[in-house]
Amino acid sequence: MFHLRTCAAKLRPLTASQTVKTFSQNRPAAARTFGQIRCYTAPVAAEPFLSGTSSNYVEEMYYAWLENPKSVHKSWDIFFRNTNAGAPPGTAYQSPLPLSPGSLSAVARAQPLVEAQPNVDKLVEDHLAVQSLIRAYQIRGHHVAQLDPLGILDADLDSSVPADIISSTDKLDLAVFKERLRMLTVGGFYGLDESDLDKVFHLPTTTFIGGQESALPLREIIRRLEMAYCQHIGVEFMFINDLEQCQWIRQKFETPGVMQFTNEEKRTLLARLVRSTRFEEFLQRKWSSEKRFGLEGCEVLIPALKTIIDKSSENGVDYVIMGMPHRGRLNVLANVIRKELEQIFCQFDSKLEAADEGSGDVKYHLGMYHRRINRVTDRNITLSLVANPSHLEAADPVVMGKTKAEQFYCGDTEGKKVMSILLHGDAAFAGQGIVYETFHLSDLPSYTTHGTVHVVVNNQIGFTTDPRMARSSPYPTDVARVVNAPIFHVNSDDPEAVMYVCKVAAEWRSTFHKDVVVDLVCYRRNGHNEMDEPMFTQPLMYKQIRKQKPVLQKYAELLVSQGVVNQPEYEEEISKYDKICEEAFTRSKDEKILHIKHWLDSPWPGFFTLDGQPRSMTCPSTGLTEDILTHIGNVASSVPVEDFTIHGGLSRILKTRGELVKNRTVDWALAEYMAFGSLLKEGIHIRLSGQDVERGTFSHRHHVLHDQNVDKRTCIPMNHLWPNQAPYTVCNSSLSEYGVLGFELGFAMASPNALVLWEAQFGDFHNTAQCIIDQFICPGQAKWVRQNGIVLLLPHGMEGMGPEHSSARPERFLQMCNDDPDVLPDLKEANFDINQLYDCNWVVVNCSTPGNFFHVLRRQILLPFRKPLIIFTPKSLLRHPEARSNFDEMLPGTHFQRVIPEDGPAAQNPGNVKRLLFCTGKVYYDLTRERKARDMVEQVAITRIEQLSPFPFDLLLQEVQKYPNAELAWCQEEHKNQGYYDYVKPRLRTTISRAKPVWYAGRDPAAAPATGNKKTHLTELQRLLDTAFDLDAFKNFS
Repeated sequence: MFHLRTCAAKLRPLTASQTVKTFSQNRPAAARTFGQIRCYTAPVAAEPFLSGTSSNYVEEMYYAWLENPKSVHKSWDIFFRNTNAGAPPGTAYQSPLPLSPGSLSAVARAQPLVEAQPNVDKLVEDHLAVQSLIRAYQIRGHHVAQLDPLGILDADLDSSVPADIISSTDKLDLAVFKERLRMLTVGGFYGLDESDLDKVFHLPTTTFIGGQESALPLREIIRRLEMAYCQHIGVEFMFINDLEQCQWIRQKFETPGVMQFTNEEKRTLLARLVRSTRFEEFLQRKWSSEKRFGLEGCEVLIPALKTIIDKSSENGVDYVIMGMPHRGRLNVLANVIRKELEQIFCQFDSKLEAADEGSGDVKYHLGMYHRRINRVTDRNITLSLVANPSHLEAADPVVMGKTKAEQFYCGDTEGKKVMSILLHGDAAFAGQGIVYETFHLSDLPSYTTHGTVHVVVNNQIGFTTDPRMARSSPYPTDVARVVNAPIFHVNSDDPEAVMYVCKVAAEWRSTFHKDVVVDLVCYRRNGHNEMDEPMFTQPLMYKQIRKQKPVLQKYAELLVSQGVVNQPEYEEEISKYDKICEEAFTRSKDEKILHIKHWLDSPWPGFFTLDGQPRSMTCPSTGLTEDILTHIGNVASSVPVEDFTIHGGLSRILKTRGELVKNRTVDWALAEYMAFGSLLKEGIHIRLSGQDVERGTFSHRHHVLHDQNVDKRTCIPMNHLWPNQAPYTVCNSSLSEYGVLGFELGFAMASPNALVLWEAQFGDFHNTAQCIIDQFICPGQAKWVRQNGIVLLLPHGMEGMGPEHSSARPERFLQMCNDDPDVLPDLKEANFDINQLYDCNWVVVNCSTPGNFFHVLRRQILLPFRKPLIIFTPKSLLRHPEARSNFDEMLPGTHFQRVIPEDGPAAQNPGNVKRLLFCTGKVYYDLTRERKARDMVEQVAITRIEQLSPFPFDLLLQEVQKYPNAELAWCQEEHKNQGYYDYVKPRLRTTISRAKPVWYAGRDPAAAPATGNKKTHLTELQRLLDTAFDLDAFKNFS
């Protein structure tokens, strides 16, 4: 025990003349520890009471005295005061005062000794002040860091200096600096004396500025804090609520001399800057009038990304998935992913022909997949850049989902093999809400990718908008604070600072598996694109940019001055890369055809033929044997785990399921269970995600059982079906549509051998994810030759629940279908139904029976290609007694029914049928009930269109021809300007060569999807039913 022996040395300020070596002699050279400092002025033998077991007692009293001097006896108070004042323990000790009249004189004799010592309270206050100063720099030092390469803006949009920081003279002129120093020291904020600047203070355990030294003069403390936090790197991390993580960051940025690079590393950095810069200059020379969204002003991005990838590869990562906006994309493709230059250059040729199916996309939106050797680590690494639309940040959750899938398929449960890098623009990062949604997925168990490195290309402008008008937060990166992600701001004109920050970011991700943000504060040398004139709106900024020396030139001059390279070597590096570009340009002229499939970001090896075609154009039966159906049904109606107590209400639900299975019948929940369970048996991974999907919004699914007696103990019976089945993932999502649907889309990109489903809580809410639907799901294959089999489950139905709980907006999905309503396809074509599916951009269905729902889910996987599947799922039909299917409809040989024809009395005597009603979904049950009530089962036939798109021309033609005397009408519960009518009518008319009109029975046009009044809802329903069964309803319109 030597706490007490050294308490004086620990607290006593040392003058500058007392060398700091005294404190480093006894410190180990290895890892930083905060050991005690032995500084004895008397031999230990002279203080026997400080040895042995009594030391614990003394130590306890010492700590009690530190908290409250009055809590110990007066003699101990004097001893501790004397010791802290510098007296050796032997001198400091005085015998307890005797209990006699002479006590007062003894106190009088003791008192002068205490008063002669320095004021210990002042000493403690000074140390606390120094600690506060250190903490102020750690918290707010980034506000005064020199981040803007142009020197005209403050990265945090605030030119003031925090009141508790003594800023460097780089920020303030000397007079202002001295005044701030005086205000913060002499009787000011910290209460230090000016003479304290040359006193040595012990450093707290929460800083590493001392290196191997545990105490420094205050002046040196301030200088080192300035070097760590106020130069070209600004570190935001003190909001993180984990001490280990904060200490890790402090050590990375505070340790003196930590940012050192070898000459070889500097030469590599220069070579990468040469490639980044000369690539843009080459494009500008060859295609000066083309948009390319170049990287000029942030050329350091290329070596930054390569540094992150190098460091991650060194730490074991072998697959990096990237997402980025258009700016700098061609440069990243060329110099990071290393796409062949001629493939990039030929994209600028206006005569290049498209060879693949689809419409394609502009060159700065295309993705890429490439496997190569990392030259720095000599390890294989796969790089994938995900294709993206112009909708900024929309690709963020897609990248995360793809990353999660790749981790899942290779068993990477900790993110050590697969990682993601997301690039952002400053304006979009601050302005787009999807950034926040994506961050909130980052640490959820079923969505985490175990850390993403975010790199912000901070141009300090958004198109023409000044950042002071574009965000309310100090930095564009402040959104990352919500998930405790450290944020490293760095001046992009200091390449070595950028490289160091990127190394630290990669190490952070590898160490803690959490998100991290690198904010590259840079500028945009041109306008928004190469044709844009930025001087209209940012004249002062662009006057400075015109004078700004490029970062390559700055860094080359620095290395030449340091003797790292000489001028001829630098010029040779430039000419070498220029020659590579010229040779690639020559080869690019031989490219006559553009193959979009060469730009695939997610190839599926083995799924298609070598030329990218389906291996067949047939689909096997989607039925199952009765044994499999029964087995799955039995598991679905049981609890496959022992000693597991479920809710009483759930017991009744499972019992009902069991009775259905005994009766060879399924409801909606069982049909889904059987489709999922059978695919799991065949090795198909299933992932169901969305809000409340584990139980189901309407309490029908119950795929996750909860033990009523043990917190967080759950059971997923679907994972107990077969010995070697594929895993089933069902996960309640955060309350996000845009982010989660994008995530699931990305997950579905990774492999064709998985059924990935996203279910909306109500179909109405899918429109907050409209960007993912419009820009990725609907046109994804046409733009990027990228198939995707994602399934959207959208609860839909007019049931009096108001305008926000009624419609999944089927009209919008149908409007975006790519089939021609005025062209009747060749109905005699072999495999007509499969060819239709292959040619469409997505499949839209509204099933009216559980059996058909079962078949369409299985067909989604058994097809030899992948298309998005949009299913309008029911609400009331989940428990409707007539919405049941028999096992016979699901046995081998059965298929999904695109159309379910009339099978009642009307079908027996088709010549007597006066009206043929076409409908889809739930309204069928309203129509059959009304038809029976009116006794019109022989006069009115009802045909259900289960698959709306691609439109079943062939089957509907058979139906029309079957009832030659019937007038045709489309019936729907949605309003006339919504729902399916505008899609179905022209296609039905084309089917019958426009021989008859197609009448409408349904609600009138309306602005809202549904009424909020229950009585009005029922009145509207009755009116449409009256129209549907009034055989004279359309006579006046003939």
